[in-house]
Amino acid sequence: MPITNLLISELQSHIAVTQRTVSECGAEIASITELIITCFQQGHKLLLCGNGGSAADAQHIAAEFINRFRIDRPALPAIALTTDSSALTSIGNDSAFENIFSRQMEALGVKGDVLVGISTSGRSANVLKALETAHMVGLTTVGFTGEKGREPMKSRCDCCIVIPSDNTARVQECHEFIWHYICGAVEARLFRKG
Repeated sequence: MPITNLLISELQSHIAVTQRTVSECGAEIASITELIITCFQQGHKLLLCGNGGSAADAQHIAAEFINRFRIDRPALPAIALTTDSSALTSIGNDSAFENIFSRQMEALGVKGDVLVGISTSGRSANVLKALETAHMVGLTTVGFTGEKGREPMKSRCDCCIVIPSDNTARVQECHEFIWHYICGAVEARLFRKG
């Protein structure tokens, strides 16, 4: 079956946005990598939250740190706040869906931890509230969003990656690309041999 024009167009769009992201967000990517390295070195944990595809990303990232990325090494403490169905549904039912991550932050977050909020749109009320709660608890806050989320997310984060696109697929692809880079860089720094 021949490669379609649509497939070529999608690939070209993916490459263009990824190149712009690396060019425009390189300093933030480096800063977040250092924040996470310091967090782990000091015995703290990484907490992650998001909805839908961003929830899947939170779980994927946590798994990379807990298990392994490129090398066999000791586990690193990372928790996706999206995985405890009993906590999520009880908070959503008894309080409000907006509180599903912030309530967990109150229970699990301690000063020195890092909270990562992932929202392609930057407008997820539960992610924004978690970032605000994390600041009150004394956590460092990191955001991952797209161009539409620049204003709502950036003001709530100590460091924020804003993918230069409003195309949901491109934003999510770049988030995953950056996280794979960060996971590899963290492993290399913390478990370098020799």
